[in-house]
Amino acid sequence: MIPDAEGGQRLDQALSRMLPEFSRNRIQNWIRARKIAVDDVFPNTKMKVLGGENVRVEIEADPNATPDAPEAIPLEVVFEDLMLMVINKPVGLVVHPGSGNRQGTMLNALLHWVPQVAELPRAGIVHRLDKDTSGLLVVAKTIKSHTDLVRQLQARTVKREYLALVYGEIDRNGTVNAPLARDPHNRVKRTVHSMGKEAITHYEVVERFPGVTLVRCKLETGRTHQIRVHMQHLGHPLVGEDTYSASRRSHHKIPFPRQALHAERLGLIHPFTQEFMQWECPLPADFAGILNTLREDNL
Repeated sequence: MIPDAEGGQRLDQALSRMLPEFSRNRIQNWIRARKIAVDDVFPNTKMKVLGGENVRVEIEADPNATPDAPEAIPLEVVFEDLMLMVINKPVGLVVHPGSGNRQGTMLNALLHWVPQVAELPRAGIVHRLDKDTSGLLVVAKTIKSHTDLVRQLQARTVKREYLALVYGEIDRNGTVNAPLARDPHNRVKRTVHSMGKEAITHYEVVERFPGVTLVRCKLETGRTHQIRVHMQHLGHPLVGEDTYSASRRSHHKIPFPRQALHAERLGLIHPFTQEFMQWECPLPADFAGILNTLREDNL
């Protein structure tokens, strides 16, 4: 049933939020193929919903998809029970197979260590971290917990905090409220755009160094590359950032082989106990090392 909160939205937009495991383009194709019915009537792709409609979706397998193979890739499990698991993802590990990354991903590892997730959308993965971002993410182990966690992400009750080392000396805490959209000139990038999706990042100064600042970023929304784009938009690109780098003539470039970004804290309401739980993981060695170097140079 379409929630009342989706009233006024196009059907494909509402369904893409209700069924996040499927792309909006795929949902539009199902509408055209009459695989989706609203109150027993086949709609067109421009139909808007009021809220309260009953929708039937005939899910079709992606003809271009190939079965993902289980792989015995080590995972650092921070917490696990029958409903979910929290993983500390290392730098360099791709979360989900994609173009150029069909093997060696976290999804392949999950299929090996937790075979039952093969029955879940995206093997239970409900949110992602970039390949070169380290830190915590949660994976569902049952369809009930998957549905619950997706709804929590939509309701913004999942708390995610990152540590980021950025160029420039930030003197106060603040918030970046700037909508994000796909970059029309580069499909792998995101950009601030008035017609984009709402994106809000709160940041707090943790430690200052000459020319750089360590900040804690708290996500209110979870858009692709959100922190990386928002900090660049603020004029403080991440150290090690290449995709969203800006001019650094005003300060010395610090050698670091990836974006200095780490998902330090993760909090959520447990799908079964309904209790709030929170986890924290330390910085990886390379990130901790660059901070120690900055501290020694600042003595």
